[in-house]
Order: sequence, then C-alpha cells, then structure tokens
Amino acid sequence: MDRLQSIKSLIIDLDGVLYRGDEAIEGAGEFIALLQREAVPFLLLTNNSTRTPGQYVAKLAQMGIAVEEGDILTSAQATALYLGRIAAPRARVYVIGEEGLWVALQEKGYTLADRGADFVVVGMDRQLTYEKLKMATLLIRGGAKFIGSNPDKTFPSEEGIIPGNGAILAALEAATGVAPLVVGKPEPAIFDLALARMGVDKEGAAVIGDRLDTDVLGGQRAGLITILVLSGAASRQELENSLVKPDLVFEGVRQLYEVWPRLCQRIPNE
Repeated sequence: MDRLQSIKSLIIDLDGVLYRGDEAIEGAGEFIALLQREAVPFLLLTNNSTRTPGQYVAKLAQMGIAVEEGDILTSAQATALYLGRIAAPRARVYVIGEEGLWVALQEKGYTLADRGADFVVVGMDRQLTYEKLKMATLLIRGGAKFIGSNPDKTFPSEEGIIPGNGAILAALEAATGVAPLVVGKPEPAIFDLALARMGVDKEGAAVIGDRLDTDVLGGQRAGLITILVLSGAASRQELENSLVKPDLVFEGVRQLYEVWPRLCQRIPNE
C-alpha cells in the first residue's frame, strides 16, 4: 500500500490488462471509469500497432469502456514520431504491418513503397506472407534501415498465447543478420512520450502491464513504479523465475480496482 499511495498517474497497457482478444477482463471498465471520475491522469499505451487510436476507441466502446483518442498512444504512432527524427520528409518506407501502422506513417507524410525504400518498418501483421518477408529481406540486405514497432514475441488472445511482432522481427533478423531498432516498450522513449502526452512528470507515475519483458522492464528503465497483472502474458511461475521484478503484483485489474478507492481519497483534485 505504501507504493500504491505514491501513485499520481498511470500508463496502462491494453492487451492482457483491459482485454484479451475481444473480451474485456473483469473489472476493466469499472477501473477506467473510476480513474475518470476521480480525475487521475492516465494513458493507454499499447505495443500493438495494428489499429488506429480511433479503432481502439471503438473496440473498447464495444466492451463498455469509454475513452477518447487522446487517451491512447500506440507503438505505431511512436514509430512514426521516431522516424521523423531520422528520415527525410516523404521518405520511402516499406511496411509489414496493418492499418494502424500504415495510417500513422502516412499521417506523417511518408511514402509507402514496395521498391527502393530507405526504411523497412515492421509491426504485427496477421496477413503476413513469404512474399512480404522476402521483400523486406531484400531491402534490408540492400541497405534499408530496419525498424520494429515493438518486440513482443507473443500476445494473449481468447485462444491462448499466440505469435506477436517479435516473432516476425526474429525471422527477418535470421534472414538478414541485422537486428532491428525497436521503438516500443521496453524502450524508455515511448514512456517519455506517454508522460508528455499526459502532461505529468515521472514522480508518482506508474505503469500497469501484463508482460515482464516489455511493460515492467520498460517501466523500470524509464524510472517508473511498475505493476504487473497476471491476466495476460506473464504467469506466476514466469514471475518467480524472472530477474525482472515489478514493484507490485495483482491477479488482474479487478483486484487493483478494489483497493484503488482508498487511494483516490488522498489524491488532491488539483
């Protein structure tokens, strides 16, 4: 409770924390509504690059969770922002990924191209084909810079734990001998973007996630309080065997929701 009582703002993962696939996790809607009611700053930060913020708003709404586009930051958006630091305007980019990544890059003015690309940007792609892997391999071997939106090797679904973007990155690294530059969690920069979006500093900021290797490790590297929920990718056995240890552990967001009202009573409404 001492660590909980120091929390003033929250960075919250989506997959495995608020939902699995298209099913809300128990307590997710109530917890978000509580934070909104008590004016606790929060941001939903996801390594999943497949959807746009608007699509995430719609997905959450179907589960009874009401948020706005400004409450969401995706690894696709973070990747597009990062590319702006190293790429020329309208640079040619080859993308393995889905709509969330395409839209984020196009909104920043990049040209999506199959040939002659200066950058290969890879996010989760559920329509992945050998042809896409072949094109990316040829471009990377030809000198294109290799960027990954996130390193998650797996992610939780209604069916169980299934392959994630990290598995695609691993295939390309094996084919090219080139390791990707990863933008999303656990890289500290994406947490800094999240804090800036909320307009808060690191003091009293916490991250809630279901993965030790991205959410917890990234939160620690960014200097944040870390909360692991066991409703997604990480199991209790994995936690016991890991060198990465969160500050707090809950079975799921429902348990956190149950203790949070006592904390909201001491958070000043500034």
